[in-house]
Amino acid sequence: MMRAMQLFTLLAMVAFASTAVAHKASDSFIYLDLDAAEIRIDVALRDLALLIPLDANGDQQLTGQELRAQRSATTQAIENAVTLASEQGACNLKGQAWGLSSHSDGPYLATQYGIDCLNGELPQQIEYTLLFDVDSLHRGLVEITSAGTRSLTVISPDQPIVDLTGGPIGPWSTFTTFLLEGVIHLLIGLDHMLFLLVLVLPTTLIRRQENNLGTTRSFKSRLLQLTGIVTAFTVAHSITLALAALDIVRLPIAWVETVIALSIALAALNVIWPFLGRKTWKLAFAFGLVHGFGFASVLGDLTGGISSLAIALVGFNLGVELGQLGLLIVGFPLLYALAHVNAYQRVVVPLLLMGVGAISLMWVVERAGTI
Repeated sequence: MMRAMQLFTLLAMVAFASTAVAHKASDSFIYLDLDAAEIRIDVALRDLALLIPLDANGDQQLTGQELRAQRSATTQAIENAVTLASEQGACNLKGQAWGLSSHSDGPYLATQYGIDCLNGELPQQIEYTLLFDVDSLHRGLVEITSAGTRSLTVISPDQPIVDLTGGPIGPWSTFTTFLLEGVIHLLIGLDHMLFLLVLVLPTTLIRRQENNLGTTRSFKSRLLQLTGIVTAFTVAHSITLALAALDIVRLPIAWVETVIALSIALAALNVIWPFLGRKTWKLAFAFGLVHGFGFASVLGDLTGGISSLAIALVGFNLGVELGQLGLLIVGFPLLYALAHVNAYQRVVVPLLLMGVGAISLMWVVERAGTI
C-alpha cells in the first residue's frame, strides 16, 4: 500500500510541477533564404517571456504597448542568439522588419534581417543558441532555401550549428534528424505517455470471469490484444499527423490540446466503467485521430516544400513509433508481471487511474482557458 501511495504521489508531483511538458514543445522557426540573403526568426512570445519581462504590470495580459516597450531587448536577445558566418568571419544582420506572426500555438515575435557578409560572400554556417541555457528541450526548426531548393533541419543544444557549405540538406539527413525529434517529442509529451499507459492497463488486468474460472489469459493473448490497440492508435495518429502537417486539415492547437487532455480522462474512466465499451482498440483509434493533430504541431508551421516536408513527416512519425515501442517493450512486461499481484489490481491500478484522471482534468481546465 505504501509503495502504491508513493507511486501515485510521484506521478502527481511530476505532472503538477511540469504542466508545460504536456503542451506543444518549445520551438522557434528560422527561415533562412540564401538566395535572397535574408533570414527571418519567429520566437514564441511565451518563450521570450522566459528571458525578458514582457508583461510589465504582471496582469498575465501582454499588450502591444508592453511588447513595443521591450523591442530593443527582444531584438538584442535574438541577435545575440543567431550567428551567421562566412570564411571571413561573422556576417552582419541588417534589420528589415519587426512584428507579430501567428503559428499554431499562438503569437510569435517575427524579426527579419538582411545578411551582409564580407566581400559579398554567402554564409557558410548558422549558429542558434536562444533559450538553450534555460530550456534544454527548446529547438530551432530551420527551413533553408538555397539554389531554389528548400530543405529542413533542426538546431538543438547538442547541435547548435548547421553547416551551409554542402548545399541543400540531403533527404537522409532530414529523415534522421526528424526521426530523433519524433522520439524526443513522444518521450517529453506527458499527455501522450499517460494516454498510452491508460490504453495498456486493460491488457494487464485479470477480469472477474477469469478468476471465477481459475484461468487467466496467456502473455501471448494479451500481447496480441496490445498489438491491436497500438496498431489502431498508430494508424489513427499517422493519418491526422499527415493531414495536418501537409496543411490539408488544420485544427486550432488550443482545441486539440484540450480534447487530448479530455481523452485521457475518458479513457481512464473507461477502464473502471466501460461506458465507451471494452473494445479498447476502437477507443485508441478514435482518440488517436485527435492525438495526431497534437503531434503535427511540431511540423505544421514548416513550409519546406512537399518533398522535404514529406521526408520530415515520415522520419518524425517513425520516431514517435520508436519512442512508443520502446516504452511498451519496457512497460508491458512489467505491468503483466504485476497483474498477478493482488495489490496491483486492488490498489495500484485504481490509484493510477485516479491520478491520471485528476491530472488530465486539470489540463482540461487549464487548456480550455486558452481557447
